[in-house]
Amino acid sequence: MSKLRVWGHPRSINVQKVLWAIDELGLDYERIDAGGTFGRVRDADYLTLNPNGLIPTLEDGGAVLWESNAIVRYLYTKYGTHPALPSDLALRGRADGWTDWYATTFWANVRPLVVQLVRTAPEQRDQKLVESSLHAASAAAEILERELGKKPYLAGDHFTFGDIPVASASQRWFNLPLQRAKLPAFEAWYARVKERPGFKRWLDLPLA
Repeated sequence: MSKLRVWGHPRSINVQKVLWAIDELGLDYERIDAGGTFGRVRDADYLTLNPNGLIPTLEDGGAVLWESNAIVRYLYTKYGTHPALPSDLALRGRADGWTDWYATTFWANVRPLVVQLVRTAPEQRDQKLVESSLHAASAAAEILERELGKKPYLAGDHFTFGDIPVASASQRWFNLPLQRAKLPAFEAWYARVKERPGFKRWLDLPLA
């Protein structure tokens, strides 16, 4: 099996998801710094790999992929086994659905909070954006509370690839400097996933 190559720096949530997946799967890889202060993403050779000029990009032999959730799905489909890649297609579809929900519902509202509360000086913050994002992110967290009150992981009884994106956003959510409602099922799930070695290696970091 050829060594995987990951382009991207490890402070990016999208790169972190991919690196965590690779750790879970026990795959050999190399990583090349790109994006942010490392640049490279507008170079012609990089744009040949990823026309968006974003990170991460994955090379797996002759295969080149971009979009982090697509990369996580690809890695588990090619290298994963049951139960992390559910053999039951309905369970696999449920895990797949949570990766989309992460992007459309949870991270879409947690990310503005990270930008405003962590990366923006207090006097420059958009308070209306903070309030609307907090309201929407809190509603998403309540969805997680209801679902995780029924089962220990998002797709069912076992950790799957669908937990990776949502846990990555949850790491930001639980470390933001704000008050959150107590949601015991969501918090218990987060405590379980944050004990996984890949989470500890790539996600258990201060917000920046």
